[in-house]
Amino acid sequence: MFLKTLAVGSIGTNCYLAGCPDTKKVAVIDPGDDGKRILALLEQSGYQVEYIINTHGHIDHIGANKEIKDATGAQLLIHKEDGEYLTNSQKNLSGFMPFQVSGPAADRLLEDGDTITIGDTVKLTVLHTPGHTPGGICLKGDDVIFTGDTVFAGSIGRTDLPGGSYKVIINSIKDKLLTLKGDFRLLPGHGPASTLGEERISNPFLG
Repeated sequence: MFLKTLAVGSIGTNCYLAGCPDTKKVAVIDPGDDGKRILALLEQSGYQVEYIINTHGHIDHIGANKEIKDATGAQLLIHKEDGEYLTNSQKNLSGFMPFQVSGPAADRLLEDGDTITIGDTVKLTVLHTPGHTPGGICLKGDDVIFTGDTVFAGSIGRTDLPGGSYKVIINSIKDKLLTLKGDFRLLPGHGPASTLGEERISNPFLG
């Protein structure tokens, strides 16, 4: 898998480019800001954007959706429970900021268990992991999981925002991630990468 990471925006959201080297097709995961930087890296890499995927609908993960979509024509994907976040500035929290985001709407609303195929060789399985938001998801590849704001290295996503629930996010992690066989590299929405094995052992929220 072709994989590039950019920390974008004022709070360093991890935006990932995950693609198929054979077809030069790529998905942009969580373009929260800095659309011009993302587009510049795409041009430099020679990849064509097939999908924009949001792991959830908060402003720091969707802020550059429009810029990327307008420039590439890519399909925009988000879980159905967070679909309204893309067009509602109060839900996506941009209503409390100097600039508000109210679109574009999703081209495809995802459900748990859906498969997203990028090019010919990359397949990501949608794991619905609510708790940070009602429609939070992780994206599982062959040996990597993009965890959004569900779980971080040594921590979990915050649950004090509207739609959040500590009990729900813990259950999501235990039911959808900790039950997976084998080890996976975890690529979170903020901060450094980790592994599923490491979080099983050392994450204080998952004991």
